[in-house]
Amino acid sequence: MAFTVSSLPIEPFAPLFALDDAALAQRGAMRVVADARFAFPCRVTLDDAEPGERLILLNYEHQSADTPFRSAHAIYVRETATETTATTDALPPALRRRLLSLRGFDAAGMLRDADVVEGAVAEPVIERMLTDPAIAYLHAHYAKPGCYAARIDRAD
Repeated sequence: MAFTVSSLPIEPFAPLFALDDAALAQRGAMRVVADARFAFPCRVTLDDAEPGERLILLNYEHQSADTPFRSAHAIYVRETATETTATTDALPPALRRRLLSLRGFDAAGMLRDADVVEGAVAEPVIERMLTDPAIAYLHAHYAKPGCYAARIDRAD
């Protein structure tokens, strides 16, 4: 079962980069500087920021379905991010190097399946979940902090 991993689009976040710290705070966001490798995964590039890179930390509603599974959580977006990232049949670097919580949702946004797996060996679990016709899409979350990472769909 072929699959595509998609990042968040840059467009909703790009205007935030021009705001000062007070304006970000009014929106419940803040500017941070990465101070360690592999600690600041960007949801647009699907890779980690390097130490010294600036990012915006904000709350983002990643599951907007009008169900009990509606959800939002903190995410990072690198100020150097410029375009949406997508991969086919492979996990991007930030997902590959972390423990993932995979959540399978139906077309109405109801949770139908879930599993936890190391990103380096997640492909068989993704394929198993996507073979279920009741599952419309998957959300990958970084399992330890619980925050949203990326969306996974069947490839065309």
